[in-house]
Amino acid sequence: MLRSTVLALGVLLFSSTAFGQTASTDSQTLQALLTEVHQLRQDLQTAATAARRAQILIYRLYAQESVVAHASQRVDEAKSVLDELENRKKWSALRIKEYEDTRDRAENATQRKQFDDLISRFKSEMEDLVPVEQEAQTKEMELAEQLRVEQVKLDQLQAELDQLDRVVMSAASRLGSIPH
Repeated sequence: MLRSTVLALGVLLFSSTAFGQTASTDSQTLQALLTEVHQLRQDLQTAATAARRAQILIYRLYAQESVVAHASQRVDEAKSVLDELENRKKWSALRIKEYEDTRDRAENATQRKQFDDLISRFKSEMEDLVPVEQEAQTKEMELAEQLRVEQVKLDQLQAELDQLDRVVMSAASRLGSIPH
């Protein structure tokens, strides 16, 4: 904007004084103006390219943040399932301990048999939880690895955007159009 204003002002000032100058001065002035216009055009093209690249990176960054958030949510859900399984195992272990203590104090064989049946049922349930827990642990580890991969992609996009920002700011400071 500043260059275009200077350019317009320069054209007006030079054109009014050009009547009294020689052809070589006019030619030099015209050549300087053409060079300046060419440089402005290059700067505009560079800025437009950087802006498009930034828009693409921002869109990809936004999409990747969504992927990371979803992956994180899935990991949290898998951890929740593992916690629930762990709580069920602890609860069953407590019940088994209580029934064993009660069975040992039972007064007759029928009561002991009933407690033995309950203890067997809870032990069986705990054994049935082992493969479920292993599957849940495997799933949680896979989801955590997917989250790490997606987070690395997000970090790379952020690094690209930061690099583009540094390049644009460096170019702008070289031109003196943006204060530090």
